[in-house]
Amino acid sequence: MKLDTIRRGLAVLALAAVPLAAQAQDFTPENPECIAPANPGGGWDFTCRQVGKTLQDLGLIPSTMQVVNLSGGGGGVAYAEVVNKRNDDNDLIVAASSATATRLAQNAYPGNTMDQVRWIGAVGADYGVIAVAADSEIDSLPALMDQMKSDPTSIAIGGGSAVGGWDHLKVLIAAQKAGLTDVRAVKYIAFAGGGEAVTQLLAGSLQAFTGDLSEAKGFVESGDIKVLAVLAPERLPGEFADFPTAREQGIDAIGANWRGFYAPGAMSDAAYAYWVAQIATLYDSPEWKSVMETNGLAPLDLQGDAFQAFVADSVASIESLSREIGILK
Repeated sequence: MKLDTIRRGLAVLALAAVPLAAQAQDFTPENPECIAPANPGGGWDFTCRQVGKTLQDLGLIPSTMQVVNLSGGGGGVAYAEVVNKRNDDNDLIVAASSATATRLAQNAYPGNTMDQVRWIGAVGADYGVIAVAADSEIDSLPALMDQMKSDPTSIAIGGGSAVGGWDHLKVLIAAQKAGLTDVRAVKYIAFAGGGEAVTQLLAGSLQAFTGDLSEAKGFVESGDIKVLAVLAPERLPGEFADFPTAREQGIDAIGANWRGFYAPGAMSDAAYAYWVAQIATLYDSPEWKSVMETNGLAPLDLQGDAFQAFVADSVASIESLSREIGILK
């Protein structure tokens, strides 16, 4: 993902901050609502409920956030509902994540594209990791990638998503940045979840694991695995500070499973400015920093135009990779 695109977006956002703030004062939602595009439990539901509660606790919304669970199609049912039936609802926001960008990039929401909605902002990220068993002779990401380049069949990498899903794509992003010319040669094995993949890693059936920091954390603490790289722009703070980034090892790979929101495409500018401002204020609050720490969310501070640019770049990168590995024709 191109950080220069993000920086351009941040610059635009900074220039627009004053008029956005002024517009935001012209709107207040009557019945704030958040759609979680899945059943209760899980990341999208967490995003709606925790953000809604914190917005209310901080007095950033005038009443309780109503959370509606609308599952189906990996978020596609909710996306179609917003685009086709609630396109001008100023009181509505919808939880989204890297999975949303992946499905948009792979045309999994038939007839829908990312530019049919307005992207509000991120509230954190769960950065990807690439890890090996604690007793592996491989001790750096370049060493793993060099072995993959010399003999791709010698390294089987497991993750908790399907082929073409986010865990798979994260390792392909790293392989591409490391100079592996044919990412289709990467031997990826899909499991029902990250825990199952780590079990197979420890059994010797896999040589590496690709997942998110939150699911790797417990296995690092137990001494079962070692993290070769975190796919973050810079080293993470606190207990994660010892994990090197891919970038510092010469492989400029960023893989953030972000959490955030989009809004109806025909939402008024005043309403959009309001929601961007409220999410930005929430993100900067000590209360939200505490929520992030408790739930293993890493920093990803993007709102408005900067977030729109970030999602667009994510979708374009995933689409390109998906074509390269044959998910898209």
